[in-house]
Amino acid sequence: MTVLVTGAAGFIGSATVRALLVRGERVVGIDDLNEYYDPALKRARLAEIDEHHGKAFTFHQVDFADEGALAEFAAPFRFDRIVHFGAQAGVRYSLTNPAAYARSNLMGQINILQLARAQETAHLVYASSSSVYGANHSLPFRVEDRADQPVSLYAATKKSGELMAESYAHLYRLPMTGLRFFTVYGPWGRPDMAMWLFTAALFAGLPLTLFNNGEMRRDFTYIDDIVRGVLACVDTAPIDNGEEKAGGSNSPHAIYNLGNHRSEELMRMIGLLEQATGKTAILDRQPMQPGDVKDTFADLTAIERDLGFAPTTSIDEGIPRFVDWFKRYHRID
Repeated sequence: MTVLVTGAAGFIGSATVRALLVRGERVVGIDDLNEYYDPALKRARLAEIDEHHGKAFTFHQVDFADEGALAEFAAPFRFDRIVHFGAQAGVRYSLTNPAAYARSNLMGQINILQLARAQETAHLVYASSSSVYGANHSLPFRVEDRADQPVSLYAATKKSGELMAESYAHLYRLPMTGLRFFTVYGPWGRPDMAMWLFTAALFAGLPLTLFNNGEMRRDFTYIDDIVRGVLACVDTAPIDNGEEKAGGSNSPHAIYNLGNHRSEELMRMIGLLEQATGKTAILDRQPMQPGDVKDTFADLTAIERDLGFAPTTSIDEGIPRFVDWFKRYHRID
């Protein structure tokens, strides 16, 4: 099986590439290696894959939001599956650079849908986000809940991506699965996310900036659990039988939450980071930021029922693993 993974140098993308290669798939990865965060980290992820898997993986630097570049790249290939995890991520950055989100998350989504349609790909798995739940105050978040009140442009583009996928599933009967990720963390993580930012601040002796005065809860999900869920989805395309799928579609299009089903207080996460680093946090409490939400909590009923997925890693286990990797990566004694 040949699998295309977009965002292959990203956090979840690179972890998915490694897992597919371990089980013997041929993987082709693309990424534009943009400078939203340090491209050196992205290249290091790719180097780690190359070191362990060699010729089973091929990488191409391609911007999937560029229709012509994507078509030229894809011409020699035939993809059995597409895992589309490339995107412009981050809630706060969408407040200052909205055009990047429109280009990557809207135009880029259309381009990948068109590629899947042209190649008659057997299954397209794409990344959505827990951010789509926006102003929803019903916890835990269920895929059956309304998700039409985004509180950030990032969330609006991810919800738009789901709607575009639904239209292609309906019109062209393309089997697709959308995954609403919940606060993913772990080795090779993203340096713009709280887990990395707080760990770096602890080792540097700098204040940790806590929005909403630290009164927030997140469904922290360890990367290994995420990847197991992704692979289960890759292997199980929605059936085009007219029956309602997870998320409400009658087309071959399912939407699942992929989280830990545990909503943890931010201060508990900080306490575990203090233990793992041996440092005491200096806290800088700030008001809630525009576009942010107070709580996230994934209901996993649908993905447990359909795919048998259940996470196994608590933050008590996952945070020390992340800190150990962080120390090795940054050569901290």
